[in-house]
Order: sequence, then C-alpha cells, then structure tokens
Amino acid sequence: MSEEKSTKIKESKSFRLFDAVLVAVCVVLVVESAAPAAAIGNSQFFWWIFILLGFFLPYGLISAELGTAYEDEGGIYDWVKRAYGEKWGSRVAWYYFINFPLWMGSLAVLFTDVITQISGFQMNVFTAILIQLLFIWGVVGISGFKVSDSKWILNIAAIFKAIIMLSIGGLGIYTAITRGAANEFTPMSFVPSLNAHSLSNISVILFNFLGFEVVTTFASQMKKPEKEIPKAIVLGGIFIAAFYLLAAFGISVAIPKEELSASSGLIESFVLLTGQSGGYLITIFGLMFLYTLASNLISWSLGVNYVTMYAAKQGSLPSVLGKEGKNGMPMGANIGNGIIASLMVLAAPIIPSQDIFWSFFALNMVMLLVSYVIVFPAFLKLRKKDSDTKRPFKVKGTKAQLLWIAYVPMVLLIISIIFSIVPLNLSSEELAGKLPVLAGTIVSILIGEIIAARAVGADKLPKELQ
Repeated sequence: MSEEKSTKIKESKSFRLFDAVLVAVCVVLVVESAAPAAAIGNSQFFWWIFILLGFFLPYGLISAELGTAYEDEGGIYDWVKRAYGEKWGSRVAWYYFINFPLWMGSLAVLFTDVITQISGFQMNVFTAILIQLLFIWGVVGISGFKVSDSKWILNIAAIFKAIIMLSIGGLGIYTAITRGAANEFTPMSFVPSLNAHSLSNISVILFNFLGFEVVTTFASQMKKPEKEIPKAIVLGGIFIAAFYLLAAFGISVAIPKEELSASSGLIESFVLLTGQSGGYLITIFGLMFLYTLASNLISWSLGVNYVTMYAAKQGSLPSVLGKEGKNGMPMGANIGNGIIASLMVLAAPIIPSQDIFWSFFALNMVMLLVSYVIVFPAFLKLRKKDSDTKRPFKVKGTKAQLLWIAYVPMVLLIISIIFSIVPLNLSSEELAGKLPVLAGTIVSILIGEIIAARAVGADKLPKELQ
C-alpha cells in the first residue's frame, strides 16, 4: 500500500494537507465494513470515540514518526525488522501478505451475494463459485499491469463510497424522523456492556482505522511534514469515523440488530429505507457497491504486492513471492493472492458457517490486526536502538507518556484479537461463527512460524541496527 501511494505522489511536485486527507479517506474507507460495524448496536458510538482516542491517535502519531524517519519500501515490515531482526520482520511480512488474499476471498463471496440481492437471481453452488473465481482472477489480471496504479480507479471509487455512505445515512435520518427506527435509541442503549461479547466487537472498529501509515509516505512531497502529517492523520480519522457512523446509523434505523447480516445488511438497508425491492435505484446502488469491492482490491494490490516482493527479496518470505513480471510488476505475490483466494472460495461450501463472508472477512481482519501488534513496541525499541536517525516528526512526551502511547494500542489489539477468535460460549451459533476463524488464524500463524524459521535472507541494514 505504501509503495502504491509513493508512486502516485511522485507525479506531483507538491502534496498538500487536503491531498493527504483525501487519499487517507479513499484508501482506508471500505464500504463493506459498515454493516459489521452496525451489527455492534448503539454501543458502537461509544467504541468509535474510545478507539479514536485510545488507539487511533497514538497509532497515527507513531506511524507519523516511523514513516517520516524510515522511507523504506517495506513499511511496517521494515520498521519491525529494524527493531527486532529478521524473524520478526518475516512474521509481520507474512501476516501483512496473507491478510490480502483472505480479504479478496471474502469480497468474492460478497460479490455474488450482492448480485443475488440486486438481480433476484438465485445461484447454485457451481455458478456462485465460477463467478467468484472470475472476480478473483479479474482483480489479479488487472493488478498485474500499471493500470492498477491509475488514479481514476481510486477517484471513482471515492465518489461511489461517498454516495453510498451519505445515501444510507441521509435516508436513515429521514426515516427515523418520519417513520421511526427499527432499533431503540435510548440513552442506555449507547452504554456498552463491558463483557467478553462486547469486547469482541472492538476488532471491527480497530480494523476500520488501520492503514493510515500510507499518509507518512508523502513526507518528502510536503513543505512542512512535521505539521501537516499529524493534521492529515487526525482529520482523516475524523472524516472516516463520521462516514462509518453515518452509514451505520442508517443501517441501524432500517434493520433490527438481531436480524442484521454482515454480508447483506448494506443493500437490504437501502431497500428498506427506500421502500423499493427492485428497480433502477437498487440496481445503480448495487452496481456502485460492486465497483467499490473490486476497486478496493485493485487499489490496494500494488502496495501489498510490492511490500511482499520487497520482503521476499530480503529473504523474509518465500522467494517465489518475489518474482517480477516482464513489466516490473510483482508477479509472484499477485498470483499467490489469486491462488489462496481461489482455494478459499472452493472450500467455502464445506465450511460450517452461517455467513461465509463474515468468516473470511473476520479472518482477514484478525490477520491484519496481528500484523500491527509488534509495531508499537518497535517504536520504543527504535527510539533507543536508532536514536541518531533524523525524525522529521517526533512524538513528544515523557517516558511514561511514550509507554502509554505504545502499549495501550497494543493491548487493545491483543484483546480484540483474542475475543474475535475464541468462542465465548458453547452455543452452536458462537461455535459456527468463531471456530473457522480460530482454525484459520492458527494455521496462518503456524505457516508464518515455518517461514520465519527459514528466513535466511541477508539483512542489509547497517551492523549497528542488526
């Protein structure tokens, strides 16, 4: 992701605060996350504010310091590798890589679900898998060419995302005023229950804030990065939270919390809010949603694939993932994404889950969260280990404050990961929802450990940083 954005920015001589905020919103905002966030209920409003202050602001500040100090192609992989060495760098690179094909598989499943919703065509298993495979390899094909770095793909997606979020939110407000809401909006409904089930919800909101380190790759193109980058991160976070909350409110007005589906909730909400079960409005809305699913993957693919290729060439990932195509694009990582995502959709019919999209999406979410855990202590480690490196932006604070900034977000990540994969009870719904995610997480981590143990690439960092 960071490499992709760096390539875009090199085309301009100056990168303004407005540009940084816009790119952050375009990249980080993913429409398909609105329904899972709405499924939390009214307590999500508390969690958004809590995580904005307890996680996002420290995470943004740390990303600003590390991103401006180390302009490497590997992003969080390089930060962790510099701090803790080859094996930890390998682990982070693997988690960061595997998250992408998992996301691709989840969106392939959602793609066919949305087609069914807007067309009314009920697909059999064979037809659904065929369309999902076409979706995956279509994304892989486009991602193999420079067109995946085209600004127009991201710009159109940004417009569609804004239309979708504002439409759901606006219709929700109108419906709540004129007809009432499907859920109660009493003062007590906004107070979260601090139990295990409630804590398992915060992973969705944490996931929706990740990716802001891309803004830090623009430092060399800014006049005053030490001032503009922190502002861009904070403003971008506020805008993204506002978009998510607006859409989540609209969904909450339309569908009772207990009936909300993570996969079909967005389209179903639009249907209920407009009072139309078909017609051109639903079709247009659905097509825009389908475009955002594909464009999200295409716009992220180049960055993820470059980081993967970079790590593979350093010996931190299997060498096959470092293969380049004749056009210089990452070929090994790109094809690897397609193979893994294809295996997922082929295995979907035998996975014991009531919502395959959520199972895949949750696994993608967990692996992305895992990849960021070690970044926070790496920040403190590099402060001591590499204090001589110039830092255009430096987080200010006492030793106690820096410890707080680093470890509170890390603890929140760990808590959210645990409660996202560990069944809280023995009910069939809980087991069916979390056991596949738990199994997938264990398998992914074990593979990562095997890769880390075999990481034999020469560390090209100066000896004093090894």
